Amino acid sequence: MAGWFALPREWISSFGEIAKFSGKILGQVYSLRVLHFFGETLRQCGVLILGSTLVIWGLVFIVGLQCGIEGAYFTRAQGAPAYAGVFAAWCDLREIVPYGFGYMMSAKVGTGIVAELGSMRISDEIDALEVMGIDSVLFLCATRLLASWLVLPFMYMAAVGAGFFASYLAVVQQIGEVSSGGFSLIFWMFQNPPDLLYSVIKGMVMATAIVLVGCYYGYHAGGGPVGVGTATAKSMVMNIVLVHLIGMLGTQVFWGANPRAPIGG
Repeated sequence: MAGWFALPREWISSFGEIAKFSGKILGQVYSLRVLHFFGETLRQCGVLILGSTLVIWGLVFIVGLQCGIEGAYFTRAQGAPAYAGVFAAWCDLREIVPYGFGYMMSAKVGTGIVAELGSMRISDEIDALEVMGIDSVLFLCATRLLASWLVLPFMYMAAVGAGFFASYLAVVQQIGEVSSGGFSLIFWMFQNPPDLLYSVIKGMVMATAIVLVGCYYGYHAGGGPVGVGTATAKSMVMNIVLVHLIGMLGTQVFWGANPRAPIGG
């Protein structure tokens, strides 16, 4: 029985440590101290753009195809194939694109941060930074968070476009029961600019959490290469859980009380 009670206590303790560490990083960014290492921030921006953009867009394109296909066959089964755009609009913008973005951020960016910082920790590179008088959290973690804030909103909005295009291809070109104009009419009728803003907020909250968790587990890794692997696995589990929690809460907050569906009188 003691083991069952020890596990939740360990989770709560870890959550508190992550929150404290994340607050320190956020404070360094908001105080603009991170601008002392703006060159490193730009380098991290380049790493994100070159290393993750096509992977994220590729995954979102695939799930956009999935939204279009499911929407087309679902509305056909209900006898209203012209309304496939409704399913595609809501599926892409509100749910699938944020989740796909969060999954790939967790698998590609979050684990990459843990592996990089963890290898620096076990090879004493982080200690060397401290010996040289450089704030290692500021140089290694705050710069990565600022880089994600500079790059990822644009990457995310482009990913939304990739998902929209994929759904159009699936519904209009592949299945072909709806004309291009008919699909576009219904598709744009069931979304508006605030929906895009809320979707971007969901995606960026996910990205922020993923970067902070990755920085925590990478910075505090120990135990040699095995310890780095363990920290990477823990960060992946934590980030996947956070992606779903943020996605659920975001949907409830932004669309739970008012789905903004142009249906009825």
